[in-house]
Amino acid sequence: MQGSDGALSFTELVLNASFLVQLVMLFLLTLSVVSWTIIIQRSNQYKLGRKKADEFEEKFWSGIDLNNLYQDCVKRQHSLIGLEVIYSAGFKEFVRLVNSGPADQEVVMDGTYRQMKVAASREIENLETHLPTLATIGSISPYIGLFGTVWGIMHAFVALAAVKNATLSMVAPPIAEALIATAMGLFAAIPAVMFYNRFTTKLEALENRYLNFMDEFATILNRRLVTIKSASVKREEAQNQVKPRSFNDFASRNTASSYRNQEYAENSYKEEARFVKRPTAEGPTYRVGNMRRSHENNEENSLRSGAPSSLRSLSGRGNINNGQGS
Repeated sequence: MQGSDGALSFTELVLNASFLVQLVMLFLLTLSVVSWTIIIQRSNQYKLGRKKADEFEEKFWSGIDLNNLYQDCVKRQHSLIGLEVIYSAGFKEFVRLVNSGPADQEVVMDGTYRQMKVAASREIENLETHLPTLATIGSISPYIGLFGTVWGIMHAFVALAAVKNATLSMVAPPIAEALIATAMGLFAAIPAVMFYNRFTTKLEALENRYLNFMDEFATILNRRLVTIKSASVKREEAQNQVKPRSFNDFASRNTASSYRNQEYAENSYKEEARFVKRPTAEGPTYRVGNMRRSHENNEENSLRSGAPSSLRSLSGRGNINNGQGS
């Protein structure tokens, strides 16, 4: 178990350990490999997600047309990541609800926001992949190593019990073999816990970034929906204003005007008849002359408006009264 210089060799300690301790060491080595694989893969994923988010936000806030940006996302729909997925899902749902017919503004925005929220949840779920595994490795590795250490020490003391004169050189190797299991458990657990906390922080930052973008994009879509509805209302008002009137409208207007002129003429006749029946001694000829002039004016108005008139009979009565007065 000792090298040429009397020092303990790590390889010899592992090879000379008990079978159960060797299984523990192999299991801890496997956990360490899995842990480092997850660490490298998640590091690249978060780095790519942050890079894609920066690029998309720069393009989004550059003033590009939303339709053109959506068409660009559709062309790369199999390689979209993060904010691109959220934008595509939200804009697609918004256009579908607007084109489906007249709908309440709150209904359109609520459906759009729910669709973006579902897309964001899926992206966050993808970012959380293997993080529970990393947390589990960080939690159980020290205890697994401790189990190997306890078993190795127990096995060493059982072996020393058969020896009458136990020396330090006899006790040291079995205890060293057992302590290797604890060291390997810590070697697997420390990086797993450290990177798990780091990845959790990065995940929360990306999640907040996604939620902020959803709120900002929803505000832009709400403003655009108000503009669309306002333009639609103005267009309908303009169409109603320039809409030509039908022939029936003009006919009803002329008929109403004729009826009003006829009613006015009949009222004038009644008023004149009242004056004719009760002539005064001071000036009957003057009153009849005024009535004749009034009839003539009404006749001209009736001829202009096209309404029927009974002024012929009124004129005859005027002549009789005039004869009587003379």
